[in-house]
Amino acid sequence: MLRIAIYPNFQKKNALSCAKEVVARLHQFGGEIWADNSCRAEFAEFSCIQYDYFSAVVHKMDIVIAIGGDGTMLRCAKEMIGSKALLLGINTGTLGFMAGLETNELDELSRLFLGKYELSPRMMIEGALTHENVTQTFTALNDIAVSGLYGKVFDFSVCADDNLIGRYRADGIVCSTPTGSTAYALSAGGPLLEPELSCIELTFICPHSLFNRPLLVSSDRRITIRHTARDSRNILLSADGESPIPFPLEAKLDIVKSNHTISLINLRNGGFYDAVNRKLMQSIKGFS
Repeated sequence: MLRIAIYPNFQKKNALSCAKEVVARLHQFGGEIWADNSCRAEFAEFSCIQYDYFSAVVHKMDIVIAIGGDGTMLRCAKEMIGSKALLLGINTGTLGFMAGLETNELDELSRLFLGKYELSPRMMIEGALTHENVTQTFTALNDIAVSGLYGKVFDFSVCADDNLIGRYRADGIVCSTPTGSTAYALSAGGPLLEPELSCIELTFICPHSLFNRPLLVSSDRRITIRHTARDSRNILLSADGESPIPFPLEAKLDIVKSNHTISLINLRNGGFYDAVNRKLMQSIKGFS
């Protein structure tokens, strides 16, 4: 029997109705269904759901189903660190690029019980911000970004294994995984990367130069970023779009490939480029 945890974002439109339909279908197919204690009220009509804190049960699950948008999947992925569970996203958000299913495709859930799905393993990155011998750590599936408050440019250096790559003046830098290449890095002018690649993409945000271009660095490298902004209170760091924290003047940020990975389930008949065509090309007139 498959053990499946539901991870819904009820702030998203249609997420509640979608989650209820998912629960009904999983119960019909014979799944053992779990949800966080915070979902008891929303799922009160179902007697088939078992409850606990998500963090307490995720390591016992076979599959986690995140219902919401890409942000929901990013938060869920972080809570799954160390778990062997597979992650399926059902999109009730705006873009849902990482989702393996849309709300009008719930019939495909039966394939979970037949093992008829594609798996896409994704690398993650670790960030360590060190200042005055105190280190804060972060894990990201998409990216770790450093940016100036109010869009102000600042000077910073980037090294790979203590070898200087360059000194830059820009609004910031996005250090992304291949998964994150379709997110903030793409908006900053970075290239699309196939998600199964193993590298770190460095994309500069509005660089004040004719020659700065995105870089792809081996995932075996350690990326180190330091800045020389006069008012370091205006320099912020954020992992996967979470609440930013200050990046002090004499601090350094090290970014490496994480030992943790996560595998995304795709229940559609189409992979990465199908998602690119459906999600990122849809605004081009005449595209089919």
